[in-house]
Formats: sequence, structure tokens, C-alpha cells
Amino acid sequence: MLKKIQKKRLFKLIGVIFLIIFLIYFLLNSTNLIGKNTDTFLVEEGTLSYEEEAEGYIIRDENVLKGTNSSNGVSQIVSEGSRVSKGESVFRYYLGNEEEINSQIDELDNQIDEALQNNQEQKDSVDIISLETEMKNILNELYKSNSIQDIKEYKKNLSSYATKKAEIAGELSPAGSYIKELIEKRKSLSDQLNSNSETIVSDRAGMVSYRVDGLEDVLTINNGDFSYLSSDLLDSFGLNVGVSIPESQESGKIINNYYCYIACPIDTENSEVASVGDEVMLRLSDGSEVPAEISYIVQEDKDRILVFKITEGVERLIEYRKISFEIVWWSYSGWKISNSAIVEENDLSYVYVSKAGVQEKVLVKVLRQNDTYSIVENYTNDELMELGYSVDEIQNMPQIKLYDQIIVKNK
Repeated sequence: MLKKIQKKRLFKLIGVIFLIIFLIYFLLNSTNLIGKNTDTFLVEEGTLSYEEEAEGYIIRDENVLKGTNSSNGVSQIVSEGSRVSKGESVFRYYLGNEEEINSQIDELDNQIDEALQNNQEQKDSVDIISLETEMKNILNELYKSNSIQDIKEYKKNLSSYATKKAEIAGELSPAGSYIKELIEKRKSLSDQLNSNSETIVSDRAGMVSYRVDGLEDVLTINNGDFSYLSSDLLDSFGLNVGVSIPESQESGKIINNYYCYIACPIDTENSEVASVGDEVMLRLSDGSEVPAEISYIVQEDKDRILVFKITEGVERLIEYRKISFEIVWWSYSGWKISNSAIVEENDLSYVYVSKAGVQEKVLVKVLRQNDTYSIVENYTNDELMELGYSVDEIQNMPQIKLYDQIIVKNK
């Protein structure tokens, strides 16, 4: 009896093992069969764009400022990238003996500071204490900065505060006092610098730059007429992409920072069909994107020169004359699906949606397409009627939705 029970259990165990093996075999083969025939994916939000790499030359509305004493070198009154009004002092030229005069002023500042330390009334002046605090803050920033432009600005501010401090001390000092005498000497030297040096003022409002490359009078706005441009002219400059224009020690310039142009020699399919007035996006080397409009086209034998006008990010380009960027010809956002899921029939596009294991054929409108993906949407009722569908057909017509499961049939 015991042996019979054991045999039954053994047969049951063997049967279970065979059943498990059969199920595993069936599942594996079913999975492989399905995998060979179809794949699925979900409809999701996405973006498609088409861009091309390009190089261009920056053309600005700019005017060079230069005086008669340019060989002496420029002392900046207004720093690089700052805005000025018409008639405002921008820079001046150094005097021949300016270094000596500045050395005397520095020595007088030290003597004034020592004299103030011995005069409690002036030392405790709220205005002087406030200025000294500001000067200490500037010195702290100066020591931490690695920017040449910032260091110049800090030094200029220190000099300005030192002058104000001397003026306040002079007002608090009685006539004929030692401090008063030192301050009058300092003022005399300062006046000598300002009155004897040549100061250059702005001829219009705009942004100040000392990056002058000599092309300001060659690459001109010319009232929007860029017919003078040619590939030979641009090549003749011998400019490298992304190289900063060095600061001039002889001149400065005023730039209209509200807009500029980028002249781009290019020969591609997209450039060949581009027209004046077309709007694109330019992706700059720092990754930022700025809207641009094609304002002029120069047609050459083979190439075209597209002239883009931009009104954003102009300040970031002041440092350069030739830059690299990407032209984003178009960008569409919407429901993104694989091109392999689209079936073409009678000039219409369809996809197959899996719903509860049932495949449903859905008509879609393809908005944009690249080599791999498409952006699609549903047709409107009016569009469907124009395609010849009846009202009843439209009411019962399935539509694609976000997160639908789309079937891709492998060939």
C-alpha cells in the first residue's frame, strides 16, 4: 500500500515537472513570436527640431571714438559694457607725466590718512567712516577678483572714494591747517590730470566698448542694404571663430545694443529655400537660443549669404566679430512617435493602437518628421470633412491620445 502511494506521488511530481517545462517552453516561444512580429511604445510629449552648424560675422550699428592724443593710451572713465547718454564722458587719454602725478596723489592720500588718525573729530565723522567702510569692502572684492575688467572698476571706485574722503576732510578742516594744505595740493594735482588730458565724449546714447578691430567702418549696417557683402570680402579678413577682439589702447566705440546682424555664408538645402522675413532660432555657443529673422540675402554663384537680425543677447556678442552657432530651422512640440509605426495608405497616415489586446487603426496628421520620429496630432472635424469623411464617420472615428500604446510592426 505504501509503495502504491509513493508511485502515485512520483507520477504526480513527474507530471507537474512536465507541465512546468511545457509552460516555460510555450511562454518563451510565444514571447519570441510576438517580439519577432511587433514592438509597442507609448505616445508621449516630445520635441523635434532640425538644425545646421554655421559660422557668421557680426555686423553692428557702432561708431568709433578717437581723439588726437591716442598714442598716450586710454584711461577708461566708463567701463566696458556700460551704457552712456549722448555727451557723456567715455574715456580720456593719459598725460605724458600722469604716472608721476598719480604717484604724488597716492602719497598725499597716505599723508591725509595719517593726519586724520590724529584728528579725532574728523576721524569720527559719520561720512568718513561710511566711506572707509565702502573702501574696505571694495578692497576685499579686489583681492578676490580674477577679472581684469572688474579690477579696473574696483580701482576706479577706490580712487573716487579717496577723492570724496579728501573733500569731506577738507570741509571739516579749518583754513591754514595741515590737512587743509594737503587736500588743496591733492585737488590741484587732480585738476591738473582732468584739465590737461583730452577727454572723449559720446556722440550718441549706447553701450561702450573698447574692443575695436578696424572693421567698424567696413562691416556696416548701411541702412539695411548688405549688397556689398561677398564671401571673398569676408574671407579676406582672416578671422578665426570665437576669438575675442582685444581691447584698444587708442580708441573706444559706442554700440547700439538693441540689435545687430550676423552675416552667414551657407550652402545647404534649407538655406537655398530660405526667404527674407523667415524666422528661425540661433543656438549660440553658450547653449542659449535667440530668435532671428532673415533680413537680407546675397545670392552668389554657389553660396548664399543669409543676414540674420537679432534683438536679444546682443550684449553677449560684443566681444566677438566671428562666431559659430547652430541655425534651428524649425522646432515642433507635440505627440512624438516612431516613424516605423506609421503606415501610409492613399496619401494618408495611420497608426495601430493596442487597446485591451485589440488593434485599432487610427488616422493621424503628421506635422513634422525627421529620419527617426514624427510629431503627430488628430485631424479636426473640418479637416476630416475636407478629406471626404461623413459626419457619422467622424463621430465614430477613433483618435490618438497621450499614452496610447502604439504598435510597431517589424518587417
